[in-house]
Amino acid sequence: MNTQSPPASEVQVVLTDCSATDAGHLFDALRRRFECDREDSDSPAETPTAWTATFDTAAVCPPASGASVPLSGPVTAEVQGSPHAVRELEDALADVFTVHEVGSVSGDQEVEVELRLEPRG
Repeated sequence: MNTQSPPASEVQVVLTDCSATDAGHLFDALRRRFECDREDSDSPAETPTAWTATFDTAAVCPPASGASVPLSGPVTAEVQGSPHAVRELEDALADVFTVHEVGSVSGDQEVEVELRLEPRG
């Protein structure tokens, strides 16, 4: 059996407890910084209760100055990947949201972190 591990720079993001609009805004903010497995035109549909995307943190774009991302309320995000890649993604989120780390689980080569993202007021 030959299972291939994802590249160390990839982070999977799962969003819950939010609207499709908020998921779209959050994914758009991350796409401005990192490559994504979703196309720009691939907007979250209203029906799921969770939205997922994978971001590659290897090629980081500089943050947009004064970037503001509208959210209707707090969003729960679970991010999973190598510790360095997860930290890069968390730093990017902190540029546009208030980020609270709710919990984390560390493995040998990966970390999973639950974040609560809030709009900046």
